[in-house]
Amino acid sequence: MASENPLLSPSPLPFGLPDYSAIRPEHYLPAFEDAFAAHTAEIDAIVAEDAEPTFENTMLPLERSGWLLGDVARAFYTVSSADATPEIQAIEEELAPRMSAHQDSIQLNSRLFARIRSLHDRLDELDLDPEQRYLVTRHHIEMAHAGAGLDDEAKARLTELNQRLSTLTTQFEKNLLADTNDLAVVFDDPSELDGLTEGELSAAAEAARDRGMEDKWVITLTLFTGHPYLASLTNRRSRQRILDASRARGSRGNGHDNRETLREIVRLRAERAALLGYESHAAYITSDETARSPEAVHELLRRLAVPAARNARREQEKLQALIDAGADPFPLEAHDWAFYTEKVRAAEYELDRAALRPWFEAERVLQDGVFRAATELYGITFTERPDLTGYHVDNRIFEVRNPDGAPLGLYLLDLYTRDTKRGGAWMNSIVLQSRLRDTLPVVVNNLNVPKPSPGQPTLLTLDEVTTLFHEFGHALHGLFATVTYPHFAGTNVFRDFVEFPSQVNEMWIYWPEILASYARHIDTDEPLPAAIVEKLHASEAFNQGFATSEYLAAAWLDQAWHSLPMERAAEAIDVAEFEASALADIGLDNPAVPTRYSSTYFAHIFSGGYSAGYYSYIWSEVLDADTVEWFRENGGLRRENGDRFRDRLLGVGGSKDPLEAYRDFRGRDADIQPLLARRGLAD
Repeated sequence: MASENPLLSPSPLPFGLPDYSAIRPEHYLPAFEDAFAAHTAEIDAIVAEDAEPTFENTMLPLERSGWLLGDVARAFYTVSSADATPEIQAIEEELAPRMSAHQDSIQLNSRLFARIRSLHDRLDELDLDPEQRYLVTRHHIEMAHAGAGLDDEAKARLTELNQRLSTLTTQFEKNLLADTNDLAVVFDDPSELDGLTEGELSAAAEAARDRGMEDKWVITLTLFTGHPYLASLTNRRSRQRILDASRARGSRGNGHDNRETLREIVRLRAERAALLGYESHAAYITSDETARSPEAVHELLRRLAVPAARNARREQEKLQALIDAGADPFPLEAHDWAFYTEKVRAAEYELDRAALRPWFEAERVLQDGVFRAATELYGITFTERPDLTGYHVDNRIFEVRNPDGAPLGLYLLDLYTRDTKRGGAWMNSIVLQSRLRDTLPVVVNNLNVPKPSPGQPTLLTLDEVTTLFHEFGHALHGLFATVTYPHFAGTNVFRDFVEFPSQVNEMWIYWPEILASYARHIDTDEPLPAAIVEKLHASEAFNQGFATSEYLAAAWLDQAWHSLPMERAAEAIDVAEFEASALADIGLDNPAVPTRYSSTYFAHIFSGGYSAGYYSYIWSEVLDADTVEWFRENGGLRRENGDRFRDRLLGVGGSKDPLEAYRDFRGRDADIQPLLARRGLAD
């Protein structure tokens, strides 16, 4: 009964925040059962309508349908990604094919599609506002893209493929989380971790205690191939152990091996694409993105790969020269790159980035950096709500208000790593804004910062500062999107556009008044010295050959797997050989510069939503770099600029073609030159 299941009753908390203190794991599946049934009944009522399709009898009830399911799903998947206990994982595995089947029952519904197609065919005859017109267009495109126009036999096979793929992607993520935890590197002596700060050693000792190990130090692995500690560990063997463990994930021949899982994912995605009339999964995905085709993506990636690889080789020569000048020369390997890069950085710029952590205390970065930039630019304010509880004890919750004091939404921050949290960093919505529903947004940011021992401050690396600003850019997008229809809420935009707002928000990290506000020494409160700030600016393009190459290598791997036609994807593919061949094809096969993600732990594309879409980061960065130029030309951190960016881009959510929204903001299409200059690729 609803009264016995908090997921089936309206939340008593502000902004509709789920009452996680009352929700237990056994509540989820029954709530999903009721929500599936309710959604099905709502769709049945729409298609049973005898009258000619109108916006009022088709689109409005469609947008009102599935609200319960959406609420339950967002509440659950927030937990399954950030606190995936074995019990939660078991629910997710059982749920995955059922959720896929239910979604197909809606998206492939022929009678529903016929009604929407009728509206689409008569679009110019209907008296609709721009958001309503775009709603009809998007539903028509998305249902056609999903396969609503196929015959019954093809739909049956498509449903089978989708259900199996949902199971496989869930299994991939479960395997990766388990192997990442298993491969955390245990050290017996702190001398093996020479170079780490007191806070980093404290976090390693705390991670060991969490695993029941006393007098040990555990280094947990990050999602990407490298690790922040590789830049400061003086012990070469320790660096190698960490990188070897990272690169081994999902490929050890144990119960967590992801190779056959990803091969089957690739096979089934290729078959599904062929069933839908596309040459490959990449062609299928990009057809409904701003890129429109894999060829456009490949052209950009190849254009950037040549100068990126060239710059990486130049950087490598400098690192090797430094090693050769030492007492015991050796050939540079991948686990040496970050360590010797910092030495070269120190020599060329007199800059030690690892030594900057005392200036980046997490609370100050959040309050006086991330929040202050948003307040200065948009006029919004943040008030912590300790009276509210989230899904984990580490959650912090802030109420966000507009410049006029009106409520805007809730922001949750989940900063620390734990064994039940998947790797990486992300934003997701728990409650969507919608005028139709009269709801305001609730969004969450997740990071994976090592948690220090009690009483110790959390000191961030510069990369972690960047990640926090980046993810908060997604949060702003989710908070600011102001739409009528839930279909357009939050960050529901094209995948290769969604990273744009988050990348733009990174610009405020170095903005003078923001940096001076948050970058203050934990002990002395002294601001980051101006000389160091100058060196940070001077070194912005430093090591960009490596950074660009490792990213492009991963983006190309994604394209390589998902550009395979069905016949080739069905072959017995050796994963390691395929990777080597793909990277050689684009000239990014430098052993000292490993791909940011290898296939067996490439969660973005095999368990996340970025399949054939990992290129989105660099694609969006074209817009980002061009937008940064606009802000600089127009006075930077000014309310007028923030209001324009909010009103014309962030605020429209998915209710407008994103490139049209960009042209409305910028006055023209984006120019690639600022990106090339930023990454040192202009020549």
